[in-house]
This record gives sequence, structure tokens and C-alpha cells, in this order.
Amino acid sequence: MLETGNTVTGFTIATDTGSFDLADHGGRNVVVYFYPRADTSGCTKEAVAFSSLLSEFEAANCVVIGISKDSVAKQAKFRAKHDLKTLLGSDEETGVCEQFGVWVEKSMYGKTYMGIQRATFVIDGQGKIAAVWPKVKVAGHAEEVLETVRGI
Repeated sequence: MLETGNTVTGFTIATDTGSFDLADHGGRNVVVYFYPRADTSGCTKEAVAFSSLLSEFEAANCVVIGISKDSVAKQAKFRAKHDLKTLLGSDEETGVCEQFGVWVEKSMYGKTYMGIQRATFVIDGQGKIAAVWPKVKVAGHAEEVLETVRGI
């Protein structure tokens, strides 16, 4: 998993509203939050929390994008159903998840499988990781990330 101080080599990802290229946001902070699956309980709470604070992130010169393995179409339905405001990236091939180190082996009910570890990264305006939350607990998380961004 990428750590504080690592440089992000850049990425481009399809979103439900077009595409997102990290290179287009030089000089701005970027919050990338990875979530396992659109429209599940925890992922919905997290996306709603980031969406409710989006204007405050923007006021802090920050872009926010949530990324999961869900298709662009599923991300669009997720946005519409919950009136989400942040960008929603579709990493069906898991390349961005692997770059950040969040595509990991998980287990449930004795079975192992590959999936996305819920994690959040703040990338500063120079492309370096300024903060990492490797195992996110949803309650209060978006607010904590916002306070961190304000301090950068």
C-alpha cells in the first residue's frame, strides 16, 4: 500500500460522468477514497458523507473521487439513487486499486477472495501522498479527512 511521502505515478480512470486524470489536477489536493462495492450499507454511508462535505473540500482546493470495481453504469445508478456529488471512478480491471495497494486478499465465512480494502489517500498538489487511512471506519471519516486537507 502506498504510504505517506510516496509519489503517485498518476492515473486516468473512467467515471460515471466521463473520466478523471490525476495530471489534470496538479497544484490541487486530491482525496481518493476506495470502497468495496457501490450501494452497500457502509459504502453508501461513506459516499454520502463525502458528498455532503464536497463544497468544503472544494473550498480547501481539493478534488474528491471515490473508486470501486463497479462498472460505470453501476456507479451512475449509485449516484442517482443517493444524490451523490463526488466523482465516482470505475476500476473494473483493478489497475488503480493495485497501484495504491488496496486490491487485497480478503476472507468471509472461511472463503478467501480478492477485493478492495476500504482506504483513503490524500495526494498533495505535488503528487505526493500527504495522508493515508489504510483501514477506514466510516463514522466520522469524511470529517477527519477534511480536517487533514485543511491542514495541508
